[in-house]
Amino acid sequence: MPKTDKNETRLRVHRRIRRRVAGDSERPRLAVYRSLAHIYAQVIDDRAGRTIVAASSNDKEASTNGGNVAGAKEIGKLIAERAKEKGVKKVVFDRGGYLYH
Repeated sequence: MPKTDKNETRLRVHRRIRRRVAGDSERPRLAVYRSLAHIYAQVIDDRAGRTIVAASSNDKEASTNGGNVAGAKEIGKLIAERAKEKGVKKVVFDRGGYLYH
């Protein structure tokens, strides 16, 4: 049996999730990515093919500069504020193939 790479497995799971999870203008998709140094979040309308709002730990408004738990909390608040300004009340969470617990 060939050995699979962790990332290959994650990408396969991600593609399976994305078949079911899609955002529209009423309930867009919230995609979160965490690198070693930063955290990024986007609210995406898949039907229109555009990003509605985005936030990251690189933003000037973010007082934190990292992908740790404190940074994630702040980016979560920032993306929520920006989404409310655009009229987004509900989102579909896209975990991107990563475990969410």
